[in-house]
Amino acid sequence: MKYIKNLILTVSGIAVAMGVSSCNSFLDMTPTDSVSDKMLWKTSANAEYGVNYIYSYILDMADANSGQCMAGMTDALTDQLKYGSYNFNALCYIPSEIAYGGSVLTANYVSTYLGNWGTMYSAIRKTNQGLNYLEKYGEMSGEDKTRLSAELRFMRAWFYFDLVKRYKDVIIYDEDLSAITANKALSTEEEGWNFIESDLEFAAANLPEKEKANGRLNKGTAYAFMTRAMLYAKRYDKVVAAADKVKELGYSLISNYADVFNGNNSEVILEYVFNYSDNVTHSFDYYYSPGGDYTTKDASGGGFGTPTQEIVESYEYADGSGLPDWSPWHTAEGTDQNPPYELLEPRFQASVLYNGAKWKGRTIEPFVGGDDGWCQWNVVKEPKGKTTTGYYLRKGVDETHDVIARHESTQPLVIIRYAEVLLNRAEACYRLNDAAGANAAVKEIRARVGLPYADKAGDNLWKAIRQERKVELAFEGFSYWDLRRWGVAPNNYPDGLSGYQVHGLKIESAGSGFIYTYVSVDDKDRNYPEKMNRFPLQDSELSSNNAVEQFPEWK
Repeated sequence: MKYIKNLILTVSGIAVAMGVSSCNSFLDMTPTDSVSDKMLWKTSANAEYGVNYIYSYILDMADANSGQCMAGMTDALTDQLKYGSYNFNALCYIPSEIAYGGSVLTANYVSTYLGNWGTMYSAIRKTNQGLNYLEKYGEMSGEDKTRLSAELRFMRAWFYFDLVKRYKDVIIYDEDLSAITANKALSTEEEGWNFIESDLEFAAANLPEKEKANGRLNKGTAYAFMTRAMLYAKRYDKVVAAADKVKELGYSLISNYADVFNGNNSEVILEYVFNYSDNVTHSFDYYYSPGGDYTTKDASGGGFGTPTQEIVESYEYADGSGLPDWSPWHTAEGTDQNPPYELLEPRFQASVLYNGAKWKGRTIEPFVGGDDGWCQWNVVKEPKGKTTTGYYLRKGVDETHDVIARHESTQPLVIIRYAEVLLNRAEACYRLNDAAGANAAVKEIRARVGLPYADKAGDNLWKAIRQERKVELAFEGFSYWDLRRWGVAPNNYPDGLSGYQVHGLKIESAGSGFIYTYVSVDDKDRNYPEKMNRFPLQDSELSSNNAVEQFPEWK
């Protein structure tokens, strides 16, 4: 799917036609049934504008225009990423507070910063109206009507997926607008997954193949997302079947891992495409570029979130000899021994900028006083273009982008890719006791980056699957949700998200070399309480719907 020009150029008019109002409009489920609705959904061309408007909600869920844009800031709730700000109420302070747990994790706090109840129900309302009005007013061909219905049902499945994975029990509304009531009880998690599966099956059956989709949703998109959703639902046979369909449709890994994120290739299944001339841009580079990319030293952007030492240590040697021994760098006294960065595998090279890495024709200097800078996390309140871990993000940042200004980035945002589908299949096969199928998928993932793999079984196979998900999908917003759905997030690290701190390297120039000192970038241990396995309901829903009450763990 492309983030096409029509969507942006017509969004204000479509917003009016679709009845967009206040931030609480999701509570008003009353159908508008206006003249503008009839016009919007009458012809195929107009209806596509309406569908395009609803597409934009998917982009909102992985917002690239915020310092907390890493898939809703969740990578910073794991051992992968550290947001730099220590200043209360500053843009990136909140992820650290959530990661530490404790008294801050009130129902209101969590629903505000990790919940999406209102946003998703606003999207669902518009989607259901679209489905209803398409059937009621649509005068296009039956083929076009079915295709547009399939696109809308795909998006409804996506919105409900994002709700069920957070809240488990949700309120299910379909396109029957006459059945809407202010007081409606929660459906069970199982009923939620049934609804999502039904919508995705309809989408997969009725969307065109990618060659005929002309930049819109296609069968591959539906089957690929089916592998993600059904993995959460623990319907593993559905995951395997959908993954096989994706392969049959011609998707495959490309040879160069780094090139995946340029988009428009056989691995990318769903992406948003941006275009500067149409003012369709984002701000990822502004927030995550290394400090030396800025022309002034008082830049307000750059380095908002930086990779941790823990994720760096998750990458293997490129020669297949396994993980390095990082103990020489785990010293508060510092060492002048150079870390083995250049010897690490291609996924590390494509994901992390380190001391001495080549970038935009220069050498990265993430050390004290260097062009890219370093600062102590709990001393400098807002780093502004300096790293607190000794690293910067490379994955997702555009090396060809010269002007580091807000809202001027145009690299695509990859939302679903074939590597995820393979990893979903590997996990599903493992759960189905199909070790051969799981090993084959892991082997294919590792072969792309030149790493050997010997077949495994039992706990060793599960460990290998977890490892590959961690490094293959690093910084793409999966890790937090994976640990949560596996039920291990409350466990102590490294199995879960409790009882640990994340680290970085303080780097200081020393003659012709450097001193590397192991430093914590947390001021207390992290904690994931059991209640975070289900997010609290939003206050506005509780106050307006007499048929629901807050989950017991959040009372």
